[in-house]
Amino acid sequence: MPESPDRLPPLNALRAFEAAARRLSFTKAADELNVTPGAISQQIRQLEEFAGTPLFKRTGRSVLLTDAAQACLPLVHEAFDKIGEAGRQMRQPARRGRVMVSCAPSFAAKWLAPKLDSFHQAHPGIEAWVSADMQLTDFNTADADIAIRYGTGEYEGLKSEKLLEESVLPVCSPQLLDGAEAIRKPADLKRHTLIHDESPENDPSCPDWSSWLAARRIRDIDASRGPRFNQAVLVIEAAANGRGVALAKRAIAQAELDAGRLVAPFADGSTAIDFSYWVVWPKGRHLSPDVRAFISWVKAQAALGEVVGV
Repeated sequence: MPESPDRLPPLNALRAFEAAARRLSFTKAADELNVTPGAISQQIRQLEEFAGTPLFKRTGRSVLLTDAAQACLPLVHEAFDKIGEAGRQMRQPARRGRVMVSCAPSFAAKWLAPKLDSFHQAHPGIEAWVSADMQLTDFNTADADIAIRYGTGEYEGLKSEKLLEESVLPVCSPQLLDGAEAIRKPADLKRHTLIHDESPENDPSCPDWSSWLAARRIRDIDASRGPRFNQAVLVIEAAANGRGVALAKRAIAQAELDAGRLVAPFADGSTAIDFSYWVVWPKGRHLSPDVRAFISWVKAQAALGEVVGV
């Protein structure tokens, strides 16, 4: 009996092909799928027998795609995306009433978490679960509905909506505005410790102390001195505890400014930067009503903050 022309290729072999083609390496594909390189080779041979044509050109330790592989790879990518989305849809009843949000620790602690009571009061049937991660969310493996990213808004394979623009400004404890060494003008920073934000989510347009002081024509301050922290939340806490003056992101500092733990000593100290905060999720993903409710709420919170100066 002749084979049907609509016979489906073996799924495991397709998965091995997709990983190997994306990485151009059988070894890396094996690491990703937690199998041996030999198993990947076996699956590729099975798929090549199905196709009746080679899919890879072996060149020593590396591999290249044949014309047939290049032609079908986008379709395989799309197919696995759709299978993944189908799996999500199957699990939707179990996920009803819960929204999983991933974002950076500093933004989660200082901007998002303090506002969540408002969301739960407005939507008592929905729980927002926040995962604070330094690494960017990989939606292929992470159990996240949406993420909040700090950047340009251009992310391959993701849909993005701007949440909040960002700026930086000097902030310090109110205690530093009093006494003989009170801060009145930028030149007064010579007598105070400078706190530096070395967090990995900084962008090239974000000024450091050197460029901030240079823009105000202040040349006699050593801008390199002072402690450094790898998370913006630690920068904020150090400044609020009176350790010195921090050049901080406004969105991260705003809650402490509103509470009076921090003050902005210079009226013209704020500098706009290119990066913003974005709500992102995979293109083609079906968003549940609960997730859409959260996105609408968080965008409203951001708009409210921009009205009052965030």
